Amino acid sequence: MKFYLTTPIYYVNAKPHIGHAYTTLASDIVSRYLFLRGDEPYFLTGTDEHGAKVEKVAKDAGKDPKEFCDEISSEFKTAWKNLGIEYSDFIRTTDSRHESGVAKFLCILKDSGALYEAEYKGLYCTGCENFITEKDLVDGKCPHHNKEPEVVLEKNWFFRLSDYKAKIKELIEKGDIEIYPEFAKAETLGLLGQDVPDFSVSRENVSWGIPLPWDNSQTTYVWVDALLNYLTASLWNSEKAPWPPSVQFVGKDILKFHAVFWPAMLLAAGLELPKKIVVHGYFTIDGQKMSKTLGNVIDPNDLVEKYGKDGARYLIISQFPFGQDGDVKAELFDEQYNANLANGIGNLVSRVASVFEKNNIKLVKSDDPFDISKAWESVCLSYKNFAFEDVLKTIFTLVQACDRIVEEEKIWELAKTESEKCSKVFYSLFECLRHISLMAMPIIPNAGALILESLGERDKFSCDFASAKLWGGLGESAKIKKPENLFPRK
Repeated sequence: MKFYLTTPIYYVNAKPHIGHAYTTLASDIVSRYLFLRGDEPYFLTGTDEHGAKVEKVAKDAGKDPKEFCDEISSEFKTAWKNLGIEYSDFIRTTDSRHESGVAKFLCILKDSGALYEAEYKGLYCTGCENFITEKDLVDGKCPHHNKEPEVVLEKNWFFRLSDYKAKIKELIEKGDIEIYPEFAKAETLGLLGQDVPDFSVSRENVSWGIPLPWDNSQTTYVWVDALLNYLTASLWNSEKAPWPPSVQFVGKDILKFHAVFWPAMLLAAGLELPKKIVVHGYFTIDGQKMSKTLGNVIDPNDLVEKYGKDGARYLIISQFPFGQDGDVKAELFDEQYNANLANGIGNLVSRVASVFEKNNIKLVKSDDPFDISKAWESVCLSYKNFAFEDVLKTIFTLVQACDRIVEEEKIWELAKTESEKCSKVFYSLFECLRHISLMAMPIIPNAGALILESLGERDKFSCDFASAKLWGGLGESAKIKKPENLFPRK
């Protein structure tokens, strides 16, 4: 089955940080899980490069906007490579394929009667690249950027959102557009029950952007421009990705754009709508909002340098349940890494393989002492529900169960007996490690592959998923080798 997964495209006014990595990593994990079970995921990410804010930041840096965008977009690609994120496509809103697709889509909207021209006076936050209302302000300032918005009076083109609100509400209530978790669905329905005004699709006096195809004095509003990346990278790009999107990962702060504005534009254009929008919450760093001023911005490249690719992936995705607000405890990274990776999975693999290599042990298939089928049922359901913390909980429970067997059976003494019990105990441990490696592969792919390789199972990675989940897949003649140090202690 084909799946189309997307992340929001990231604004290039600053370098990638852990917040960008969080959303992108979640999509990569789901993509890898889908591949593992035999599906065909197509995973899109990219960068959002137009708008007045980017133009200003580039100017402040003494650079041409395109030159500035090239540099920052490249940094996102580097960060994703370092984290082992394997996207299918990386789109930039300065790509010619995107710019031509935006022009095409806007003409469709205009021809359908979904657009109209009017004057608008409102409060505009340059940081948000968005018009905001008085009720959104806190002490007269934008709550996200702590700055007073400017009063803007412009003649723009608007989208008739009012014509589509009732239909979107109906589709969400019926489940034709699934919004997950439940709080995000409730928030979207609440928005649709309010007086949400028609929104602007263009701006005056913004030079860095895509001109309206019928009016060069107007530039496509940056949010409309950005939302269309999912379409310009798919349906109008030799149909490389299946349309419509199967799952779209977004942050809570951009829910309105993706769950209201985006479906409305697609309805107006007569196109199929995304099937599921998955929303994650806000997070803080050690109890404080992430800020350059506070100096608590976490660079994912720094995490990779210290903890390795898999260690960084684990630390980013494991801090709190996906979809909820939470706090990243950076001061606990070493403790978490050591407890669950170095002293957990890494130590178990090293310990059991070392004893096995030093002794002449034959493997004999055993019954399943771990209830692996139940563990797999839990893992598959957790991946389906984006409950990555529950996947990890199941994996670490199996690791702890193996550790108990190691201690209770005293495998270093049992290995000298050459008994059938010894052969079955070691088989149980290695077979459980095979399952652990497969379960963990989407989250810690390098370690998962190395464990399989140490079990002589690397060539079986692409085997039938249903068969791989069954107990007894490890052969009795498996060539077991102690792997390299998977997770060096910190």
